[in-house]
Amino acid sequence: MEKITSVEQFEQARQGENVVFQFSADWCPDCRFLDMFFQEIIDENSDFTFYYVDRDQFIEVCQELDIFGIPSFVAFNKGVEIGRYVNKDRKTKEQVEEFLAGLRG
Repeated sequence: MEKITSVEQFEQARQGENVVFQFSADWCPDCRFLDMFFQEIIDENSDFTFYYVDRDQFIEVCQELDIFGIPSFVAFNKGVEIGRYVNKDRKTKEQVEEFLAGLRG
């Protein structure tokens, strides 16, 4: 999963097809819980491109997108938001998989 390093990179990535941004932070225990299974999710969902966004580094982007809890996910297709799973709760592998399945319609 590629890590977003600039607002410009985020804006460019958002224009891609089936893009999922994971908003997270290194200090967040519920975010680190995802580390146990997230590579598996990426491998099993190759129709999406995943990006990691550090909430603390990109607080303005998070404010713009109304992301006030982490870990959270926002998905875009060609610049249009197609789904979000945004709250401050710990997320299980099954919950993330259900979110991704819902993006497919």
